[in-house]
Amino acid sequence: MPQLSYVHGASSKPLIGQTIGKFFDEACARHAAREALVSRHQGVRMTYGQMREQVDVLACALIRLGLQPGERIGIWSQNNREWALTQFATAKAGLVLVNINPAYRRSELEYALNKVGCKALILAPSFKTTDYLEMVNDLAPELAGARPGALQSAKLPELRIVVRLGAAKTPGAYNFDELMTPPSRDELAALQALGEQLQFDDAVNIQFTSGTTGHPKGATLSHHNILNNGYFVGEAIKLTPEDRLCIPVPLYHCFGMVMANLGCLTHGSTMVYPSEGFDPLASLTAISDERCTACYGVPTMFIAMLDHPRFESFDLSHLRTGIMAGSPCPIEVMKRVVDQMHMGEVTIAYGMTETSPVSFQSATSDPLERRVSTVGRIQPHCEVKIVDTDGRIVPRGTPGELCTRAYSVMLGYWNDEAKTREAIDNGGWMHTGDLATIDDEGYCNIVGRIKDLVIRGGENLYPREIEEYLYRHPKVQDVQVIGVPDAKYGEELCACIVVRPGETLTQEEVAAFCRGQIAHQKIPRYVKVVDAFPMTITGKIQKFMMREQMKKELGLQDTKTA
Repeated sequence: MPQLSYVHGASSKPLIGQTIGKFFDEACARHAAREALVSRHQGVRMTYGQMREQVDVLACALIRLGLQPGERIGIWSQNNREWALTQFATAKAGLVLVNINPAYRRSELEYALNKVGCKALILAPSFKTTDYLEMVNDLAPELAGARPGALQSAKLPELRIVVRLGAAKTPGAYNFDELMTPPSRDELAALQALGEQLQFDDAVNIQFTSGTTGHPKGATLSHHNILNNGYFVGEAIKLTPEDRLCIPVPLYHCFGMVMANLGCLTHGSTMVYPSEGFDPLASLTAISDERCTACYGVPTMFIAMLDHPRFESFDLSHLRTGIMAGSPCPIEVMKRVVDQMHMGEVTIAYGMTETSPVSFQSATSDPLERRVSTVGRIQPHCEVKIVDTDGRIVPRGTPGELCTRAYSVMLGYWNDEAKTREAIDNGGWMHTGDLATIDDEGYCNIVGRIKDLVIRGGENLYPREIEEYLYRHPKVQDVQVIGVPDAKYGEELCACIVVRPGETLTQEEVAAFCRGQIAHQKIPRYVKVVDAFPMTITGKIQKFMMREQMKKELGLQDTKTA
């Protein structure tokens, strides 16, 4: 009987049975003199001991504003010191931190704040070309005439408190730095007593999943979910108090706040923010100047650093490890990261927001071929099965939907029981929507999204496989393969390619490169050279937008089905 596609992460390392606040206090005591955070664009450096003091000041201030355990507080900001302090202070105060995507606009902000009933919002004045304060005032014009902490808004009925970053004043809002006044002894004692009442299964964070159709859903995560996931991700790359992690990924996403911030906290490592948003030059400079030993990023970030004209001028010799995740990791890019960035122990991680996020991760000791061709093996204390469309576990090596069951599975989608039940079945399995295979040694390979699967003439084609082959072409810098409508076959393949600087590439060149190397049905019918791909702020490619663009450009219509 064939071996089935089920794996579980047996481990001698126990799960952490503490709240984030309790663990934070103990970690800061253990590593008090060590550097905890470097925010280079702000000129900020603080030790773990100093961070503990500032977090306690902010936590007491939030309680002083009248915020009660379990209430939701939004944060809408780029990467900075205030983000990190807010993450830990809200956990200590028993609040639920709601991550607001920096790319959101008015309607998305309104939806997010109202969906989860945010009572407070901490926001940056602006980010890049977006004026956050202007959008808040548009939605809540009542703010200008309100007393700070007493907002009554028609469109944002739950919101009472607005806190802005920066030195300038905004009518109706508190200033973040004004809240940072030393608490009394009684306030600190009350904070400590509150910490004893909180439970690690309490909700601590809400993150909105990217909605390709309809509204985003608020994945609700507990202390237990994210503290443990941060810890085991850090364990996989062997973080120690001597490590310094470059964090160019956004904090509003699990990659930043869980894998990076909590990964560092649980190991006494240093968090290094190179800039408020990703900038390849700032990241390279930070890695060099701060002697970083690790770096996180999505593939597009690593590509941008590797291809920066000044890349060769930076000393990256201290780099040892890191994680490439967030979207499929091209094999050729992975090899360049190992060879040119000295990240010989770099790993691949796979997961989703709803699973805190990581379920699979390669090991630093895995052979390079395994690290560049799979997403590794199951994380400790996690289970995964691969199922067919009937929900039955498939044999090893057979593609199917990846389902996860673990400590890391979210509590649910906030105030949306129906969507929660669609995602998490009666057995507690989170259905990811990803197509994957598991081999005989337990290594997982993500072959695509169920919705990205291209069915050409009744045959299933996996864009990821074709992308990996096209990355070998010397003129290809980046590539995404999508399905577009076709009257004869139902769907055909279209390769959207970013070529290397100074190069050109034709459809015939691509076809010639593929002939005799991959099956004829996998050769893209269409090739489009593009400058860039539409993507989310976290670097995830938006293939659904690419499909619509290509349909228009190629004059294709969706095929009718019975």
